[in-house]
Amino acid sequence: MQTKYEPQKFEKEIYKKWEEGGYFKARVNENKKPFTIVMPPPNITGKLHLGHALNNTIQDIIIRYKRMQGYEACWIPGTDHASISTEAKVVEKIKNEGKSKDDLGRDKFLEECWDWTEEYGGTIKRQLRTVGVSCDWDRDSFTMDKNLTRAVRKVFKKMYDEGLIYRGNRIVNWDPEAKTALSDAEVYHKDQEGHLWYIKYFFEDSDEFITIATTRPETMLGDLAVAVNPEDERFKDKIGKNLILPLVGRKIPLIEDSYVDMEFGTGCVKITPSHDPNDFEVGKRHKLGQCVVIDEGAKIKEGYGKYSGLDRYDARKLMIEDLEKENLLVKTEKIEHAVGYSERTNVVIEPLISKQWFVKMEDLAKDAIEVYKNGDLNLIPDSLGKTYMNWLENIRDWCISRQLWWGHRLPVFYTEDGEIIVSEDDPDENGYLDGKKVTQEEDTLDTWFSSALWPFATLGWPEETEDYKYFFPTDILVTGYDIIFFWVIRMVFSSLYNTNKTPFDHVLFTGLIRDPQGRKMSKSLGNGVDPIDVVNKYGADALRFTIITGNSPGNDMRYDEKRIVASRNFANKLWNATRFVLMNVDENDDIEFKNLDLSLEDKWILKRLNNVVEEVSKNLDKYEIGLAASRIEDFIWEEFCDWYIEFAKERLNSDDDNKKATVKKVLLYVLKDMISLLHPFMPFITEEIYKQLPNKKDMLIVETWPQVRDDFNFDDEARVVDGAIEAIKAIRNQRQTLNLGSKIRQDLIIYSSDENTRNFLEILKGQFVNLSKSGEITIIDEDKEVEDAVSLIFNDFKIYIPLENLIDYDKERKRLKDEIKKLESEIKRAEGKLNNQGFVSKAPEAVVNEEREKLEKYKDLLVKTQESYKEVEDK
Repeated sequence: MQTKYEPQKFEKEIYKKWEEGGYFKARVNENKKPFTIVMPPPNITGKLHLGHALNNTIQDIIIRYKRMQGYEACWIPGTDHASISTEAKVVEKIKNEGKSKDDLGRDKFLEECWDWTEEYGGTIKRQLRTVGVSCDWDRDSFTMDKNLTRAVRKVFKKMYDEGLIYRGNRIVNWDPEAKTALSDAEVYHKDQEGHLWYIKYFFEDSDEFITIATTRPETMLGDLAVAVNPEDERFKDKIGKNLILPLVGRKIPLIEDSYVDMEFGTGCVKITPSHDPNDFEVGKRHKLGQCVVIDEGAKIKEGYGKYSGLDRYDARKLMIEDLEKENLLVKTEKIEHAVGYSERTNVVIEPLISKQWFVKMEDLAKDAIEVYKNGDLNLIPDSLGKTYMNWLENIRDWCISRQLWWGHRLPVFYTEDGEIIVSEDDPDENGYLDGKKVTQEEDTLDTWFSSALWPFATLGWPEETEDYKYFFPTDILVTGYDIIFFWVIRMVFSSLYNTNKTPFDHVLFTGLIRDPQGRKMSKSLGNGVDPIDVVNKYGADALRFTIITGNSPGNDMRYDEKRIVASRNFANKLWNATRFVLMNVDENDDIEFKNLDLSLEDKWILKRLNNVVEEVSKNLDKYEIGLAASRIEDFIWEEFCDWYIEFAKERLNSDDDNKKATVKKVLLYVLKDMISLLHPFMPFITEEIYKQLPNKKDMLIVETWPQVRDDFNFDDEARVVDGAIEAIKAIRNQRQTLNLGSKIRQDLIIYSSDENTRNFLEILKGQFVNLSKSGEITIIDEDKEVEDAVSLIFNDFKIYIPLENLIDYDKERKRLKDEIKKLESEIKRAEGKLNNQGFVSKAPEAVVNEEREKLEKYKDLLVKTQESYKEVEDK
């Protein structure tokens, strides 16, 4: 092995061997149980970010674990065409070239989109390889592949024929930048400061008026009524009378509707059916009709005088000025309210009535609710079940049409006499379908319509392929909690509708990765981290290990480069430990355990290995990835490197060949199982180590997952060695407290009432001497108080450290006095800072918290030092 751990020298080469060797490939194998994961398809416009790295690292850990357990592990990768964002990118590109969509026409524009896909679609996949994902690249899919397109058309036709898909005028979320409808899931809300304007609406031929409060005065141009609650006595004599719409002069009726909350605001609500989903329903009940006043570009339509052609916010400003001039504005209030934004273009959406295609959701939602309630679908963490249920119980019909060119074009065709034909087939070259001349619907489908078919369409559905029958349903989906409705719920109801099966048993939700201050990473804050930069600097294993340790399902985590350094240090520790082992074994050494004369320390490490195999496997089975990673790290760093290797040195340096042979076998055996357990988390370093082992098999990626062995259950021996380790730690701490130099050796008197324990301790005398710098060790079977000694008590034994000749008490008293004085000074300084309100209020929170932590540490040290001083005060 190379002297230094330099992952850049071997990671790419190892990945190339895996891929070219076909180790990622999954095939139908009736002798194995399948385990299937579908990768959440990243957008073709995408570039790897930490969220992708986390999500795909978790999937890779799971699939590598299952592969080593003997499953036919199938991980299907792919990308999404991302209609809105990709179209926006291509529009921007051709705009910079002085062209537009209309200039090119649909066919030429789609050629540009396919060129874009070819050029940029593989970027994130290349980057995922750098992180080490072991998906079956032969199965790489794209949401506009021919088989996906065939599946989309089949589902659309089936749903249309069964009355689940319909076309109608409904209020939709309109993106005035992309000029397309959006589903509710494509809208995010931001709390921001706004205004509530109170406006007078006069009754016809009267000086009486009622007051309306609105946050969107520009929509009043489209008011068709004012509504009050039927139970509101204040307006009983006014129902049916006409009001005069301010600035417009149109007569509108005062109506009753139970939708109005008479306790809220003025108890009167303006009804604008074409620009508000609730008003749309009120208008439908009262047959008010429609009045669209804002167009698809968020401008005021023709017919409204000086407001026509103005942007909605410019019109709002001018209308407020005019209302003030006409003494129609009662007052203005500042408020905080949630404003809807397009998830893709970040512009404020406009509720707008539009003729669109919809999916009826009521029955589909019921099925998705049922599989969650009966346990066929398990969410991790289960707390996200509330979000899942809330979406489904309050679901509205899904708007699936988009006014875009890039994407799956609706398989809807119109004849010359207005007949609608929905077909899985394209017209012939002359434009005829079913013997009729047709034109195809211009709109494309919501991206999520095709993504909803991902788990089964990627396996060949709607054909009953061998892959589909063997690998579907899939086993687990790993995704971010932010797309629980976008994608997860839609896959569930789409799969139930089309296959009568849940698409996966479990959904593991990841959280967001935030910066060290807990802020969301964004371009505007400049706090983003490029995972590839991290890999180039520290290696893929360090990145992987950092983002999955300390991480629990569904919870956000903080990224800090210090943790990357710690992960790399862990890899370096393993590297150096491996070098030590390999320098002490021969090429022909094996790890067979036959009639070995195992030492106490050997039995201890083998029992501890049993424990870690059991715990890591259980955690991985429960998808507690972070806990599994932390457990194997503790075992490698502390139990193997810090203790067993130190235990082993005594025999490796002895003249006893049998002892040497045994300890070498144990070192190799534990090292092999250890790197096997670590492999899913840190695949590159473990594979590089594996190839250096004597008598290795193929590659570590297909090595058998370690098993708990009954013949390693050395409970008594492990308990005694655990006690010895605790004792050695305590002796080291005591030496530090007593300020003993490295050359000073302390004698030990060890008492135990148990004969077996005494025998074990007798065997471990050499380890006490080597690892705690002990001198003479006496083991006794009768407890005798030792004068002028420090006593250390453990479960099965007690240790006395005689202090005679160890300490110069005059020097020790002086040292402790100086230490107490120093600590009191630090406490006074820290308390002064924390009592200074200027510091506490102005300094960053992290700095203040650090100062508080320091103060607590100093106080704790002061107490301990004062106790130490009391012990030597009268000596």
